[in-house]
Amino acid sequence: MTDASPRPPVLVAAAVLVEEGRVLLTQRKRGTHLAGAWEFPGGKVEPGEDPRAALVRELVEEIGVEVSVGDPVEVTFHKYPEKSVLLLFFWVTRLPGSPDPRPLDVADVKWAGAGDLAPELFPPADVAILSKVRALLSPDT
Repeated sequence: MTDASPRPPVLVAAAVLVEEGRVLLTQRKRGTHLAGAWEFPGGKVEPGEDPRAALVRELVEEIGVEVSVGDPVEVTFHKYPEKSVLLLFFWVTRLPGSPDPRPLDVADVKWAGAGDLAPELFPPADVAILSKVRALLSPDT
């Protein structure tokens, strides 16, 4: 092995939640990696945890919503200087009776249109999915 400290990538499950032509985004808290960036809600998958179950858990903890997790939308890998991440993006829908999203363990939440998905506002690992989500939100599709 040439790398003295190889580490497996951090596995992250993220939600693509679209309602009324807008997608839900969360903002990273101060003091965290990439603080202030907007991202698709979700979080780390614990060892041995099903990524779909992790996503359900993370959305309750971070923004207080209950969801049904659907098919994968995208899988991306990104190597940051300090770590690498493997992101699994899933379609999700809010369950009937679920409260509106609110910032419980994130800096903020917002519903964004296609024009709000500027790559410079997102962590580099999320940029790969932006064009797919933008196309989905476009009125021409």
